[in-house]
Amino acid sequence: MRLRPRQKTFVERSVVALASRGNTLGVAPTGAGKTIMLSAVTGEMIGDGAKACVLAHRDELTAQNRAKFQRVVPGVTTSVIDATEKSWGGQVAFAMVPTLARDSNLADMPRLDLLVVDEAHHAVADSYRRIIDRVREANPDARIFGVTATPNRGDRKGLREVFDNVADQVRLGELIASGHLVPPRTFVIDVGVQDELRSVRKTMSDFDMAEVAGIMDRAPVTDEVIRHWKEKAQEAGSGGAATGNGRNYRQTVVFCSTVAHAEHVTEAFRAAGVSAALIHGDLAAETRKAILADYAAGDIRVVVNVAVLTEGWDHPPTSCVVLLRPSSYKSTMIQMVGRGLRTVDPEEHPGIVKTDCIVLDFGTSSLIHGTLEQDVDLDGKTETGEAPTKTCPACEAEIPLAASECPLCGEAFPREDEGAGEGGDTVPLSGFMMTEIDLLKRSSFAWVDLFGTDDALMATGFTAWGGIFWLEGQWYAVGGRRGATTRLLGIGERTVCLAQADDWLNEHESDESAFKTRSWLRQPPTEKQLQFLPPECRHDFGLTRYRASALISFQFNKRDIRRLVMAAEPERRAA
Repeated sequence: MRLRPRQKTFVERSVVALASRGNTLGVAPTGAGKTIMLSAVTGEMIGDGAKACVLAHRDELTAQNRAKFQRVVPGVTTSVIDATEKSWGGQVAFAMVPTLARDSNLADMPRLDLLVVDEAHHAVADSYRRIIDRVREANPDARIFGVTATPNRGDRKGLREVFDNVADQVRLGELIASGHLVPPRTFVIDVGVQDELRSVRKTMSDFDMAEVAGIMDRAPVTDEVIRHWKEKAQEAGSGGAATGNGRNYRQTVVFCSTVAHAEHVTEAFRAAGVSAALIHGDLAAETRKAILADYAAGDIRVVVNVAVLTEGWDHPPTSCVVLLRPSSYKSTMIQMVGRGLRTVDPEEHPGIVKTDCIVLDFGTSSLIHGTLEQDVDLDGKTETGEAPTKTCPACEAEIPLAASECPLCGEAFPREDEGAGEGGDTVPLSGFMMTEIDLLKRSSFAWVDLFGTDDALMATGFTAWGGIFWLEGQWYAVGGRRGATTRLLGIGERTVCLAQADDWLNEHESDESAFKTRSWLRQPPTEKQLQFLPPECRHDFGLTRYRASALISFQFNKRDIRRLVMAAEPERRAA
């Protein structure tokens, strides 16, 4: 397995910072491959028999981190410290924070050279500090490495007491423009309560949610929420016709202020003929798990929650996020919106196409914060300055930069990129096409335009190949490797499919194979390659060994590629 170029940069910067400062924080949002980068940094730092521990605060994260580490750094022994097992036998141990923080377990912890903190915004909590302090007591030279998507905590508590520097920050805009996340289309919708919301008092952690509920939890407001959701969250081609449990609408996650508010919103969706379920902190863990399983299966169209699904939960087909509460902290808003930005793997979610995420903001978060990008502040100070804005060309109001529809007059803004066509209302991304070109250039594998028509591109390695193909208005990513069945990797926008195919090659090739295959760009085809090529290709005097490899891979796999694309095309539906 190999890293994306951006991931390599993140790892290199983190290793340099750890060597010079003894600690560092890396910031990487959903879609950046945080666990891959965390694993690679750990692998770089544990030479000569050094011992490391990777912390996580939930069982599933501990298991995920361990499994991914074993793929990124094969051959290194691992062990687990959790409620059922407490072994320090591996060179790298993966520990559950609530378990390890107990005095008896801390007493058994060996001398560590590296402590890695996943979800590092928790690092200043008491349980984490007990572990960190114990590590430093046993070895003052121990390195502390943290990774998080949201470094600015809601309680204003800074991370500087653990991390005094930031090695690198991957921005959301980078991942959206490179196709590793889908773009959000943000609508700020005023249902007549924005002035009231602006007057809500702040508590230590956020706005007073009881006061928010007094404003938002009214039948006329909820009725308007359902109406706007039905208008904006329709799936492509549905025309708004009622079907089944509301399957003609995007799968949606709704964030409410209080449990009572969430109950009323859930009831309103159900009354409108849409299958909806409620999740909150007082539900039993098994009940929550069952509800989320039904949502993942598509039996539930809308999941309504109160501060439960903000962090650590993902269902990639979710393509609509509804904010029925304001957030005084940008990090909370980013976490909520981030639930809808993941791309979809068609093998895990067959028939689903996801090209964007609709964000319906009925509060004031977008007006307060403007964009989804954040600057890291290790001292925990609140952000200052005005949120970025733009002027509506219709009514000349100053509105959030991220808005694709004016909240005052309803004017929709077209996409700024030339290929968007008429009537587009997605949030413009400056330099979007240039970033796609950069991805092609940055890829460790050369992408070959098979027919000179820019509708079929392939790249190859020693054991795997990837390709993207255009058919009837849609791109399809397909990948194959030696000894395995060819598989569909993605459907949708060109950039997303290119990123998925490139990641497939990174997953199944090595740095050595990427280097060697690129050298084929300067070498003529072999006699054996020419035997497999059709006559028109043999007479191409500019033919290289690499291009011949791509053409042969296409010839050998053409039937499977066609089968996968044609099978997916009739059934596809928007997410």
